[in-house]
Amino acid sequence: MRRAGLLSVMLLVSAAQSVVAQPPAATGPALGVAAAPRLNFTAREMALAQAAAATPDLAAYYGSNGLQPIFMGPQAAERRTGLLEAVGTAPAHGIPSGRYPSMDLAADATDIAAEIDQARILVRYLRDMTGGMIRPSSVDPLIKREVRRPAIPGLIRDFAQAPDPRRFLLDLQPRHPAYLALQRALSGGQALSVPAGLPRAPEGLWRVGMRGEGVAPLRARLDSIGFAAPSADPLSYDAALSKAVARYQAAVGLPPDGIAGPKTLRHLNGDVSDDSRSRAIIVALERMRWMASEDLDARHVWVNIPEYTARIVENGAEVFRTRVVVGHTDPDRQTPEFSDEIEFVVPNPRWNVPRSIAVKEYLPQLQANRYAVSQLDVVDGNGNVIARDRIDFGRYNASNFPYRIRQKPSDDNALGLVKFMFPNPWNIYLHDTPTKHLFGNAVRAYSHGCIRIADPFDLAYNLLSKQTENPQAMFRRALDTGRESWIRITPAVPVHLVYFTAFPNADGTIQRFEDVYGRDAMLYDAIQKAGLDS
Repeated sequence: MRRAGLLSVMLLVSAAQSVVAQPPAATGPALGVAAAPRLNFTAREMALAQAAAATPDLAAYYGSNGLQPIFMGPQAAERRTGLLEAVGTAPAHGIPSGRYPSMDLAADATDIAAEIDQARILVRYLRDMTGGMIRPSSVDPLIKREVRRPAIPGLIRDFAQAPDPRRFLLDLQPRHPAYLALQRALSGGQALSVPAGLPRAPEGLWRVGMRGEGVAPLRARLDSIGFAAPSADPLSYDAALSKAVARYQAAVGLPPDGIAGPKTLRHLNGDVSDDSRSRAIIVALERMRWMASEDLDARHVWVNIPEYTARIVENGAEVFRTRVVVGHTDPDRQTPEFSDEIEFVVPNPRWNVPRSIAVKEYLPQLQANRYAVSQLDVVDGNGNVIARDRIDFGRYNASNFPYRIRQKPSDDNALGLVKFMFPNPWNIYLHDTPTKHLFGNAVRAYSHGCIRIADPFDLAYNLLSKQTENPQAMFRRALDTGRESWIRITPAVPVHLVYFTAFPNADGTIQRFEDVYGRDAMLYDAIQKAGLDS
């Protein structure tokens, strides 16, 4: 493998330095004369090529630049110092400091080994900042996110040519306001720690309308960490104090109900470790690096699975929000993470039951009673409805069931009255639902993986608003036909199905959500292991 890599480096150098010479124009067309490929290399160049061959990004870079070093020679001192300072900021990004081996700035400036060691650190830093440390699917196969980072050899070239190498590296980090807010929250991790010496808030339960001596220390502890609620009566648990408690609860990952109960008081009194908050922020920073190539200021739909919320963001600001129901916690029903584009609004959708649901849930019911689930049609491969008395359901099992199951458009259709399509290999989409009562629950993980929308008509109007002056009328005309119809969204709207248990709200305050699928815990472990893999 190393010999093959070395050969490829030499071929790249040869190709890069083979030029076409054009003699002066004469009476006829000029003839290109190919220069002979370069075949001779110095001992230093051979050593550099051999050392770089094991790292594809370095092999490509050195092969394309004639085996010119990055960190050798006194002229490269600024690059070495810039790289050292950049990797020193790793903890501020939630990247373990052990991720990057220590650098010896006093190393011999002609030492090939030092050149390659430093170049490998550079490659690791470039990759980490432009697409994260961890390959998403290695954490959980349901993290389908595709990381699109710039070509690393090109970034190495830009670094080598940069007037200020340090600034070039520092400017690689994501600049989205959410990333910067997460960084600030990580560096200010003690901001939610109440100063020592303040009286404890007494145990109990406080809600609006209550009054007592225990409210005063509760107010004082909240005020000391930025959740002030001024009041003429410091002993009254009034509406302003309830709102301050709710903001604090959201910041520490508790349901923001504004009631100061036992869990809230334990957090406020410092009886609960804040490690979980820091871990959630570290994981969120990595997830943001996965999405570094996405334009998150442009118009898009953002579905945060642990938050049970979907929103439309435009020019960096939220313009629409609705509650959602996401996939159940069972491994085969969880909602995957990925990005796509919503292409269609589909009023009066048919529900083509996924085969996994058809054979696991409906086939056993049909075997017990052929007339069960009467709202569903059994159809053949051509889409023809087959009378149930013509089918011996007992003959079939999950592997040989030859039919499909489908539900006609109706108010009782499992998809409700509209779905939002972004065709993908996992058959995931957003849709209405007749089961509205579930949106009142705090935990909303009930579906088979698709996302149910609490306000689907309003979502449709928003998505169609860029292509018509009256999106309500456009949608209603199609809906009133009672037939399934596909309205193309122009232009298509990016949709991001994401999983953040810590994320800033509009004012930069970090909100916390439960790790409903346990993915954050797995990703945090992977990040810590990446810090040992140096």
